[in-house]
Amino acid sequence: MGSFLSTNQFPVDGRTVLITGGSTGLGLSAARQLARKGANVVIVARTASKLQDGIEQMKKDARSPDQRFHHITANVTTAAECSRVVAETSAWNADKPPDIVWCCSGSAHPRLFIDTPVNQFQTMMDSNYFSCVYMAHAVLNAWLRPPPTTPHSGGPARHLIFTGSFVSFFSFAGFTPYSPSKAAIRSLSDSLSQEMNLYAGANPNVPRVKVHTVFPATMPTQSLEDENKVKTDLTKSLEEGDQILTPDECARRAIAGLESGEELVATSTIIRLVMTSVMGGSIRGGFFRGLVNTLIGWVVMVVMVFIRRDMDSKVWKWGQRYGASGMVSAEKKE
Repeated sequence: MGSFLSTNQFPVDGRTVLITGGSTGLGLSAARQLARKGANVVIVARTASKLQDGIEQMKKDARSPDQRFHHITANVTTAAECSRVVAETSAWNADKPPDIVWCCSGSAHPRLFIDTPVNQFQTMMDSNYFSCVYMAHAVLNAWLRPPPTTPHSGGPARHLIFTGSFVSFFSFAGFTPYSPSKAAIRSLSDSLSQEMNLYAGANPNVPRVKVHTVFPATMPTQSLEDENKVKTDLTKSLEEGDQILTPDECARRAIAGLESGEELVATSTIIRLVMTSVMGGSIRGGFFRGLVNTLIGWVVMVVMVFIRRDMDSKVWKWGQRYGASGMVSAEKKE
C-alpha cells in the first residue's frame, strides 16, 4: 500500500462524499473535481446561498445524470451540529453514512500573540481543530458502531480526510494563534490512523477506515484577503517566497495524493520538504516513498537549522528597525 506502483486507492465513482467548508476555496474545488469523477457529493457550510451556487456548479461538472448532490447549512464547530450533519447525510443517502468525509472548514487570525484578542484563541481551536474532532467522532461512530444486525460485506475503504497547513510543521512569528490548531490536526490524524487498525483487525469483513491529512499551499482566496487585513508587515515579509496555488490546483494535487494512497498529502514542494524533516512516527507511504522521504528529511533537517537561524535574525532586525508592533510605520518607510 502506498507504493509508486499502486492503483487508485481513492475510488469515488458512485460513492457519497461529505465535504465541510464546501461552499468556497479548496472545499468547493474538491467537490467539483470529485463530481467529475462520478461522486455523489454533500457540501456543508454556514451560508445557504453559497452552498446553492456550489450545487449548481457540481451539477454542471457531473459525469453522469444519475449523480446526486445535496447541501446542508451548519456550523460544524459544535458536536451537536456535526452529529446532525452526519445523520442528515445518511438519511439523504438511503440511510447509509457517507463513504468519504473531508473536513475543509476552518479560519485563520494571524496576529502577534499578545496583540490577539483572547477570544480568538478559542475561535481558532473551534474552527480548525474541534470542527475536525467533532466530525470525526460523529462519522467514525456511524462507520464503526453499526447495529449488531447490520450485515457487512467488506468493500472499498472509507476515508476520513483532515485539512492541515504548512504551519502544522513549521510556524513563525504572527501565526502563533493559528498554528497550534493546525499542528493538533496532524497529531489527531496520526493517532487515529493507528487506532483504525484495531477495528480492521477485529472486523476484517467491514470496510477499512483510512485517515489522511491534506496540507494545502497558500491559495488566493477571500479568506487570504481577510487574513492579510490583520496580518503584520513582519509576517508578510517572512512569507515571501511562499508557493501560491489556485484552489483548483491544490484540490487536484490533493486528490492525486489520496489516489496514490498517501496519508499525509503535501500539495507543494516546500511543504513536502519541510514535512519530511518532522514526520516522526507518521505513516510514510510504503517502502519506496518512505525511503525517499527519509533521505530527503535527513538533508532538510540540516537545512532547517539555517532557515530557523535566518528567520530569527530577520525578526530580531525587524524589531531593531521598526519596533515591536510588527508594522512598518509611515515615518520609517521613507
